[in-house]
Amino acid sequence: MLTRLPVLILKQFRLRRPATPRATCTVHDARHLYNDASSGESRADVTALRESIESAGTAVRELKAGRADKQLIQEAVKKLLNLKSKLVEIEGATLGTSDNTGNAEKPKLESSSTLDQAPNSNRVSPVDMETLVTLCKTKGFIFPSSEIYSSFPGFFDYGPLGVELKNNIKKAWWKEFVQRREDVVGLDSSIICHPAVWEASGHVAGFSDPMVDCKATKFRYRADQVYWGKLVPINPATQAIYVSVLEGDNMQHLAYEAALAKAKASNIVGPFHPMAPVQDLLTANTDEYSLIPSPGSGKAGDLTRPRDFNLMFQTRVGAASDASSVAYLRPETAQGIFTNFVNVQRTSRLKIPFGIAQIGKAFRNEITPRNFIFRCREFEQLELEYFISDHEQEWKLHHQQWVDCSWRWLTSMGVREDWLKLDVKAADSGLAHYARACTDITFRFPFGTQELMGIAARGNYDLTRHAEHSGVKLDYFDASEGQGQGRHYVPHVIEPSAGVDRVMLAVLTSAYREETIQASTSARSAEKRVVLGLLPSLAPIKVAVFPLVSNKPELLAAAKLIYKRLRQHFVCEFDISGAIGRRYRRADEIGTPFCVTVDFTTLQDETVTVRERDSMRQTRMDVKDLRAYLYREIDGCDDL
Repeated sequence: MLTRLPVLILKQFRLRRPATPRATCTVHDARHLYNDASSGESRADVTALRESIESAGTAVRELKAGRADKQLIQEAVKKLLNLKSKLVEIEGATLGTSDNTGNAEKPKLESSSTLDQAPNSNRVSPVDMETLVTLCKTKGFIFPSSEIYSSFPGFFDYGPLGVELKNNIKKAWWKEFVQRREDVVGLDSSIICHPAVWEASGHVAGFSDPMVDCKATKFRYRADQVYWGKLVPINPATQAIYVSVLEGDNMQHLAYEAALAKAKASNIVGPFHPMAPVQDLLTANTDEYSLIPSPGSGKAGDLTRPRDFNLMFQTRVGAASDASSVAYLRPETAQGIFTNFVNVQRTSRLKIPFGIAQIGKAFRNEITPRNFIFRCREFEQLELEYFISDHEQEWKLHHQQWVDCSWRWLTSMGVREDWLKLDVKAADSGLAHYARACTDITFRFPFGTQELMGIAARGNYDLTRHAEHSGVKLDYFDASEGQGQGRHYVPHVIEPSAGVDRVMLAVLTSAYREETIQASTSARSAEKRVVLGLLPSLAPIKVAVFPLVSNKPELLAAAKLIYKRLRQHFVCEFDISGAIGRRYRRADEIGTPFCVTVDFTTLQDETVTVRERDSMRQTRMDVKDLRAYLYREIDGCDDL
């Protein structure tokens, strides 16, 4: 417990004024504020309604594209607007907080000029990317690498707040998938491995992406991220209109709009056939390819033919500069786990099923790094290889268990569940040749729905390949099989894998919100409050300590003492710049869950005001109870 403030400080600065009665309201249990405001039942209704809106929107676009009867289009539009109105009504009803009886509670006001409104935790779409990138840079989360030299594409530096948030995410993953399990141990393998590792794994020969260049603009693209489509007039004598768009959630709509604009510019009059779904460049035949315009120049014939580009960064080891010195920065952390399978199993004395987990840097020379930290050339992976029996009936069960476990972990990190989806890869679409199955957990980022975490059933491909190339057996002996004689076999693997940077981006996207809040007693106009609603356990700064005013030495001394003592247990901030309301807003913007304000009453009775971020409620509390309270609210446990 925090000890009482030194008697000398209190005696020196104690004022002879009536003691202020302690506030009777308490801070609402913060943990409930990080869950979606709606119940599980209403969340399902919202999800179903959103899917209906998507379908209705597609129907409207198809009717318009096909030049359907005007009345049919109007009816479809009316249906779409009605669905959107229902969504607004449902989501609007879930705003605010309530007590145990279901009655609405009004949070205690910070001051006479404090603005107050329940957090809008049911936003329909994510924050736009520009706003999020600006916040990250101006507040010290993420900076472009080597910015004084005009930056270096695909590389980022994590600032004071970013490194804290990133470390908290890694700690949370390690705690969930290693510390709390009896069947998983950790590993930290080297970034540079023997080159034969990457030859055996297939990375040297096949770890590549298809690349195309725009000859006019010199822009470079991944061929499977450039999509094309064509709008075909019903009149067979009129030529089709070809367009291209970059990969994204609304690319079908963008392609259709671009085709109509191009038709208008070329004086091509409809009606048109409904536009077929757009496809990536790799699907185009030779004749079609020559008609597809470049996304850079907008002109047909400017795109080069796709060619393979190996994504591994090459380096050299040792003093020589010949072929024998060539090595690679690892493009994934998994292979270090496979090559250490026997070492870890024997020293840990683990029995199948068991897992080996690793957090580490990986490097890929991406053709077009983009979307901030989503696709970088240097990134950090959260990877786990879970080794199971080779019995055919087992892998499906284990695979589903890890899908469920991964989903639960992401939502426990504050990632919005209504923005998550499962993408089960079909054997003929997106499934690696060696994989038995793969399920991606996707997230609706500001730039579109993309993979956040993948759970793959890799079979025994990796261990078998390394055994063949190294000549070392990488098998497991199960003494309980083979009718008491035991049996050697190569284990199969389930691999849950995620990027730390992508998880961090999903957490930030889910946490960001803007609230329009009204003045309580003044005539001042409404103002915007930016809040980063991070879980307290993930927040970079857990507690901010403020003296009420900065020009009173007695308050500064008392606040500084509390700050120094809390800093031994939590990442804290001490701020004396500006009015107290402005300091609260700055803390909200970087996700600080609790602010402790030291005022003149503190000098009389050793109490402080604790202000909770999401509800903005304030509670008067004894200094001696402060540390235990913060441990309970931040970590969910008492001070041990």
